[in-house]
Amino acid sequence: MMDKTYDHKKFESDIYKKWEGSNAFKPNGNSKAFTIIMPPPNANDPLHIGHARYVAIEDVLIRYHRMKGEPTLWLPGSDHAGIETQYVFEKKLAKNDKSRFDYDRDTLYKMIWDYVHENTGVMEVQLKRLGASCDWSRFKFTLDPEIIKVVYSTFKKLHDDGLVYRGERIVNYCIKCGTAYSQLEVDSIEQDDNIYYLDYGSITIATTRPETIFADVAVAVNPKDKRYSRLVGLTANIPLINREVSVIEDNLVDKDFGTGALKITPAHDAADFEIGQAHKLPIISVIDQKGKMINCPEKYLGMKAAVARKEVVKDLESAGLIKKVEKIYHTIGTCYRDHSILEPTISTQWFIKVEPLANKVLDNIKSGEVKFVAKKYEKIAIHWLKNLRDWNISRQIVWGIRIPAWSCEECHEWTITKGETPVKCDKCGNSKLTQDTDTFDTWFSSGQWPFATLQTTTEGDFEKFYPTSVMETGYDILPFWVIRMLMLGIYVTGKTPFENILLHGLVRDKEGQKISKSKGNVIDPIEMADKYGADALRMGLLWGALIENDVALSEENINAQRKFANKIWNAARFIKNFEGTESAKDADLFSTGLTQATEITTNFLDKYKLSNAAEYLFGQFWGVFCNKNIEEAKQGKINRQQLEKGLNVYLKLLHPFMPFVTEQIWHEMGNKGLLITAEWPKA
Repeated sequence: MMDKTYDHKKFESDIYKKWEGSNAFKPNGNSKAFTIIMPPPNANDPLHIGHARYVAIEDVLIRYHRMKGEPTLWLPGSDHAGIETQYVFEKKLAKNDKSRFDYDRDTLYKMIWDYVHENTGVMEVQLKRLGASCDWSRFKFTLDPEIIKVVYSTFKKLHDDGLVYRGERIVNYCIKCGTAYSQLEVDSIEQDDNIYYLDYGSITIATTRPETIFADVAVAVNPKDKRYSRLVGLTANIPLINREVSVIEDNLVDKDFGTGALKITPAHDAADFEIGQAHKLPIISVIDQKGKMINCPEKYLGMKAAVARKEVVKDLESAGLIKKVEKIYHTIGTCYRDHSILEPTISTQWFIKVEPLANKVLDNIKSGEVKFVAKKYEKIAIHWLKNLRDWNISRQIVWGIRIPAWSCEECHEWTITKGETPVKCDKCGNSKLTQDTDTFDTWFSSGQWPFATLQTTTEGDFEKFYPTSVMETGYDILPFWVIRMLMLGIYVTGKTPFENILLHGLVRDKEGQKISKSKGNVIDPIEMADKYGADALRMGLLWGALIENDVALSEENINAQRKFANKIWNAARFIKNFEGTESAKDADLFSTGLTQATEITTNFLDKYKLSNAAEYLFGQFWGVFCNKNIEEAKQGKINRQQLEKGLNVYLKLLHPFMPFVTEQIWHEMGNKGLLITAEWPKA
């Protein structure tokens, strides 16, 4: 006897255990496989509503292809998350008046390891709570020893192929986090600042950073700027220190910015560094990696850069060397973790030459081997690939995969291995070697995720499941992750790592605002699943927007889908108790309608139009099957057998979207076996 209403709390946990116990999540069969590698959530964090959206999307696709009889693999995993995890752990230390500097490297690493593993089980429980039908027997962690071996092998191959170098370059450096970042990890924000017009003797320059004048090595003008043609080759005078520097010309100078004369500070500005390299200019650093002033007049030594700026401005004003001050609204780079302003800093780091890797991806996009479901993201990918600078992959943090590079005390050359400690230097044979203390950028290891996971699971997995079928993830990490997976995947394996790229939009609140703790509009997916059921949450996350677009979500949306789950339950309960007649006047028409519903749903799913499929099934089941067909059955036009047939078709069509309620109804109606492995309806 079915209950009067569907109570998700009564069934969901037991249903998941049945699925898992039946081995339904493991791929079966020898035909062409359907594979998704799950974007690995941070190992130590609970799932947020963005995770819930990709779970809903990917699980729909996985369940659909599983029911079509394909060997279907959804491989789960978790990410050590590098600086993000260390940053969170350091905040935890700060609450106890401690910092990373209070511990040696090994101790700090062990503390973070224990912290991560205390919390890592939470994420797995929550994925199961949302109904994720992934193969837990193949679960991977980015710090698994076998994964690290793959990462080391890739680094060694890149080095041996001349695509890795260690060099002194200008990098984005976060003083608070104590590490360098790549260009992709910079959050650009716009803000008001003062722009100071300074008297450099023969010329006036404009700058927002007067504290860096002591690092100036030239003044540059655009060769097309006739105002300054007579000054090129002459000198300008740096105020306060009276050091003469040459006036040079370079096409990178924007003649319409400020006065059109640019002070060249190669140690503290990326564009200036490029100009300095082209003109073989010296490099002077006046801000160290602690954010304090160095190589400057004694008065400013040891000052924080922000404090020094105020003091330098005061002294320039006193000397009458500031001609005017204006407000400027401009873009600055901030740390994507702690949101502090990044300091462009000269630093010695490990870099990958990305141009050869990016060009291969561009070739594969042009040939159609790399396919974006939404073409607009292909254009964005192409833009990034054409404008990437060499990738700084070294991080000055403890938490992560340590770089397998050893410096020789004799010749100071580097020996690169696949992780093993070298016996002697590759260059001079000396045995006194010291390992680099840096770790890899977490995106370097996760950029190898598709092939690293499949090369280290069950024997034969790589050959059977690579390239994967779909890479589904948020559009916001297209440059961080997707592009890098393409570059490294093609480079290492010779194949594009996934056949299709499906990018989803962000989850926003009902007003379309970005969800954040500061706005107080956070939607906890587990709280919503507990309150309304995982099915309702999943449908709410798919409803109302194409996958590639942002979706507005509210508790009201989720509750509406809970009512839909109850509608399906009530329809099944009616049919189970319905005696009806043997008459079936409209049986053929009814069957035609089911065939059409199957065709349309299948077509939507094949084209990744999940929201269209969800909304279509909602309308068909409620508006046609319930409001029309069941009413016709009451009038004797459709018999119980036809209704049961129709219900079973809709249960199958709805199962990828609402797996729990459909699975329970399947059981309540006396069907044999589990719905999760039932055959997809034939159109």
